[in-house]
Amino acid sequence: MVTESAILPRKIIHIDMDAFYASVEQRDDPGLRGRPVAVGGSEVRGVVAAASYEARVYGIRSAMPSVTAKRRCPDLVFVPPRFDVYRAVSAQIREIFAEHTDLIEPLSLDEAYLDVSENKHGIPIASEIATLIRARIKEVTGLNASAGISYCKFLAKMASDLNKPNGQAVITPNKGPSFVEALAVKKFHGVGPATAEKMERLGIYTGADLKTKPLAYLQQHFGKAGSWYYRIARGIDNRPVEPDRPRKSIGAEDTFRIDLFARESVYPEINALVAKVWRLCASKQLRARTVTLKVKYADFQQVTRSRTVSLPFRTAAEVEELSRALLDSLFPVEKGIRLVGVTVSSLENAMAASEGQLALL
Repeated sequence: MVTESAILPRKIIHIDMDAFYASVEQRDDPGLRGRPVAVGGSEVRGVVAAASYEARVYGIRSAMPSVTAKRRCPDLVFVPPRFDVYRAVSAQIREIFAEHTDLIEPLSLDEAYLDVSENKHGIPIASEIATLIRARIKEVTGLNASAGISYCKFLAKMASDLNKPNGQAVITPNKGPSFVEALAVKKFHGVGPATAEKMERLGIYTGADLKTKPLAYLQQHFGKAGSWYYRIARGIDNRPVEPDRPRKSIGAEDTFRIDLFARESVYPEINALVAKVWRLCASKQLRARTVTLKVKYADFQQVTRSRTVSLPFRTAAEVEELSRALLDSLFPVEKGIRLVGVTVSSLENAMAASEGQLALL
């Protein structure tokens, strides 16, 4: 049974860049500064990838359809994404992290966990390190970052949102459990809308409500995740910062300009997505055994289909063939298809996968 004595305090910092993509665009184009900016496509079927804080005032968020965003803010300026630039800036930020610790776990281009319990400069106070890192990021990139500091990853993540933008917050070990108790479960990092809705149906609205539920009850209703909810309700998260955390999946998706009804029209789109995913796998020397196809219909209903094979795929053509077969299983369709995504998972090192296949010959 998990008890509060199981808390293993570390000095964890969660760095989160403020409106990263949009801020890079405003930095590089002075004409965009102070204006509501959305990174993404402005066409009818476009989607917002990121929004500046000026745009967020209007309720504009990532993944929002561009037409909805434009309706909310007629003055919204759309700019196409420049992922090569974002990756370059992210690499600069990563170098700044490495000045303080080697225990860096990137979550995406714009956020990461750092374990500074034993840091390179011997600074005993983690909040001082966070301040130095944020100042250095500003100096080098011209961008603002927010930080959360706590004794575990979950609370460091939650803390980084408390004083955004361009701020930081600390949640100490003695305040962690009470912070979680007061927090609405729908705001828990890792609890999506569907899970939050299920919790609320069970009478669980806050961390305090969650804490009253026995471990067996949570496991009954949430499976393996029940143990995690039991621990986090008590402010316990012993997950280490993992610098070499293996990537679990690689995917790509595309929204069409018009709804597609014929599978023959979707095939070329799938092939293009597979080619992109395959290039990403090759660049990281990875091979996959699972393909997942995501389809979103015109009414925004979403379905997925997956299949796992016994040996890693050797060519992009094999992934294409299986992706098309997964698509075929959905036809005929009554509603048009507005988006398709292809994701590969069950990833293995390409060299190890090749050696395994050779051993079977």
